[in-house]
Amino acid sequence: MRKIMIVVLAFLLGGCSINQTRRYFIDPKYYLNVDGSTVTIPLAEAVRAAITRQTIEEVRPYVLHTKTHQAYVNLINKKVDLIFVTSPSAEELDLAKKAKVELEIIPIVSEAFVFLTNKDNPIDSLTIDQIQRIYTGEYTNWKQVGGNDMPIKAFQRPINSGSQTGFLELVMKNKIPMEAPIEMMPAGMDELIERVAVFDNTSDAIGYSYYYYVTDMWVNTNVKLIKVNGILPTSATIQDNSYPIHTAYYAVIRKDEMIGSQARRIIDFILSKEGQQLMEDAGYVKVK
Repeated sequence: MRKIMIVVLAFLLGGCSINQTRRYFIDPKYYLNVDGSTVTIPLAEAVRAAITRQTIEEVRPYVLHTKTHQAYVNLINKKVDLIFVTSPSAEELDLAKKAKVELEIIPIVSEAFVFLTNKDNPIDSLTIDQIQRIYTGEYTNWKQVGGNDMPIKAFQRPINSGSQTGFLELVMKNKIPMEAPIEMMPAGMDELIERVAVFDNTSDAIGYSYYYYVTDMWVNTNVKLIKVNGILPTSATIQDNSYPIHTAYYAVIRKDEMIGSQARRIIDFILSKEGQQLMEDAGYVKVK
């Protein structure tokens, strides 16, 4: 989080940036309610601080994200007007349809869906096909993918969590993952990373998350990112789309949101040259 504070301070002290973004200024007293995923909390803090000309410490008490699923529910039920999230699940799209709410889903930063294992696991690269076979239960031992003779402990996340939705849509697609026991399905991404790092004091676990969360929000030196189809996820391979499992974080609003509204102005700022630079300086990857 210290990195975000430094980035916003530098942004605010840059007179040129302030002049260029004057049209985006919003009085802190009138800043709208924003919700979102856990992984977009630093994004929301940086944006709010820059637009209101405040510090991260000043805005942090007001950046309260209820996680992906509840954020979509709150937007659909008109409790908030803007959310920063991963892509909606089938259930969330169905909720919007039943409520007769059309969602406008706008990519604001690029992202990658990544797989991780213990740093001592000799496997450092898997193909998408191998990952699918692991998670359907066809592959149960690391030796089947060229590793040591030990069982594969494959962690998943709960349904409607942002990472589980990404896993199903971006990786499994039309394949059905095996049912994970409750102890292999941690509620939070931070818990998943910690479990992969130290599970049973062995190197047999695999899990997944989003690149930003693993590299900026919850860094654990006992895990490593796995190459997918031979490509390691990095800012460069995410931005040029060479890493094969690419996605984005989205600003989502109801489609009937008025032109020129505060929600739309915030999105315009994020997509501006200054906003994208702020995102990159904060550790995210510019949207292509």
